[in-house]
Amino acid sequence: MCKRGRTVGGIAVLSALVLVGCGGGSSGGGGGNPPLSGITSVTVSPNPATATIGTQLQFTATVAGTGSFTSVVTWSVTGPPTWTGSIGSISSSGLYETPYPAPPTVTVVATSTQDTAKSGSVVVTLAPPATAQGPALTVDAADQTHAISPYIYGMNAYGYVQSVDGPANVAILRWGGDNTSRYNYLNGNTNSASDYYFENQSSVDGMPPTGEFNDFVTFDQSINAAVLGTVPVLGWVANSNATACSFPLSTYPDQQSADTTRGCGDGLYPLGVSGCTNSSGCNVTGNDPTVTSLVAKGPAWAHGWVTQLVGKFGGAANGGVGIYDLDNEPSWWDAEHRDVHPSPFTYDEVTQNGIATALAIKTADPTAQVSGPVLDFWWDYFYSKLDVESGWSTGPCYEPWDDPVDRDAHGGVPLIEYYLQQFAASEAANGVRLLDYLDLHTYFAAEYNNSSVAFNTAGDTGEQKARIDSTRVFWDPTYTDPNISQPNYKTDSNYTSGCNPPLQAPQVIPMMHAWIAKDYPGTKTAITEYNWGGQEHINGALTQADILGIFGSYGLDLGTLWGAPDSSQIPGLIAFEIYRNYDGSKSTFGDMALNSKSADQGQLAVYGAARSSDHAVTVVVINKTYGALTSTLSLANLAATGDAKVFQYSNANLAAIVALPDQPVTAPTGGSSTSTITATFPAASITLFVVPTQ
Repeated sequence: MCKRGRTVGGIAVLSALVLVGCGGGSSGGGGGNPPLSGITSVTVSPNPATATIGTQLQFTATVAGTGSFTSVVTWSVTGPPTWTGSIGSISSSGLYETPYPAPPTVTVVATSTQDTAKSGSVVVTLAPPATAQGPALTVDAADQTHAISPYIYGMNAYGYVQSVDGPANVAILRWGGDNTSRYNYLNGNTNSASDYYFENQSSVDGMPPTGEFNDFVTFDQSINAAVLGTVPVLGWVANSNATACSFPLSTYPDQQSADTTRGCGDGLYPLGVSGCTNSSGCNVTGNDPTVTSLVAKGPAWAHGWVTQLVGKFGGAANGGVGIYDLDNEPSWWDAEHRDVHPSPFTYDEVTQNGIATALAIKTADPTAQVSGPVLDFWWDYFYSKLDVESGWSTGPCYEPWDDPVDRDAHGGVPLIEYYLQQFAASEAANGVRLLDYLDLHTYFAAEYNNSSVAFNTAGDTGEQKARIDSTRVFWDPTYTDPNISQPNYKTDSNYTSGCNPPLQAPQVIPMMHAWIAKDYPGTKTAITEYNWGGQEHINGALTQADILGIFGSYGLDLGTLWGAPDSSQIPGLIAFEIYRNYDGSKSTFGDMALNSKSADQGQLAVYGAARSSDHAVTVVVINKTYGALTSTLSLANLAATGDAKVFQYSNANLAAIVALPDQPVTAPTGGSSTSTITATFPAASITLFVVPTQ
């Protein structure tokens, strides 16, 4: 079977090949193929057909012919000539997945492969779901659960463009990513590592970082955004040779891929070269790391850099760099930075070097905060990379838990818990807190058709639903991901000797809080990279707005999106504006979370917060469905002093948040203390109510 896409006359066409059966008989003799005769017709059913947006519809093809013939058909779907949006998708079995937004109709076609002049088709009406009763929504104005940190509304600097992203009014920008691990503050050089041929780059070449770190700090200060920087723990930074690379073709010819303009390879030999027997390629080994890099042991290097920054910008308490990440994603140092760090990280390396580097930072600026260990791989939350790679090469399961030599050597304590325990012990011994944030990267967006939806366009409604449903990974005890199983350490109460342990609900934010409560109380929580994709589409906006609502509701302290929206991704940007600039005057969502509940969070999500500046109650309602829903929002323990201001974002206007007419708030009656708002929430929309209380 194969799946294909093409464009015909400017019309997007999706097609798939399917074997639906064989007609006719065969004539024996000779052992050859039977003679093929004519196809007389292809018919498609159901016909007529109507598909409700957000659902699937199964089609079948019947092929008729004379003599011996094949009943193989290709399925395709086309939209109206003037339609430029998605037309949905059709599988190799004729299963059609609707798009959103949708044209009035699409045409589904089954074409004979034996005679492509013979086909059958059906015009499919795409109908929105009827307006329905939505779930009950409740926000309790008297139940303030915790403060909402403005730092959850942050982005990474990579890809950030002020002319595009400025309206998001982000509270913090992070300077991080793979090659910030090897940034040399003395000369402004870095190394692109395996992202781009292990090449040293000067700070003016457009690669991240796009300028010297000092320029980044100056820019952040100009937009009143806090600064989150990255200091190396890896142990190497780029040297002064801005044109050097780790695997030059002159030394290692015949590499798998190369930047011929600079004569630099990707550090991989293809199959058959230099004894390589792996079809995916083999690592070039034995390179001299000093060709591109110099040793920069974390403590001394970090102390020198932070001292310089304090001299230029002042300390964190005076508007200088506020927070420092302890490097970036140690999980992949032995891959991404294998030219200087070919071995997998260990418990002691990340923990002890992290403590020493944090001490150096705090010595240079006692008011700065430190964030670590910046891990991004589920298994490395529980095992070191040494454990993981040892397990991958050890039976019977060849999984991370199969040979955890490093965890065994550290009392069987899961890696992140050990990390927190060691920082707690350091504070107890020295009287200085060295770790302020437990920092993770959480690339846990769902997979759809075996590919992650992260960094992807919105896709059909199947992909859209997978995307927005998977935000539950942050909080929901009933949500599991087929790629996330229990850690399965041999002393775990739920350990199984089988090779397919049960899935585990990640509950990422509650999990982080539980670790902290147990191992290092008072530590804050940070998720400094995440991406759920679809930012060019209303689905991406809904998803991003849901994530920001979850961050506030569940008490995350810092969050920075990786992949700031570009000029083609305004919906993703507007998800931030709902919370940070909904009226174009930088008015913001509340800063004190209120207990908020939806009877069905999968249909309507609700997030409420009180705003300390004017005591207004702000409520965000996200309709995740493809039909309008009418619901009553109950505002417990609230007596409004006027109508609610209403702001809405939907597919009706993807360019901007729209201010709607004020919404009456029904006052409490019969001795009740609950006010109500009854509203119809459009399909795939975000609605913000601002309710005055004074």
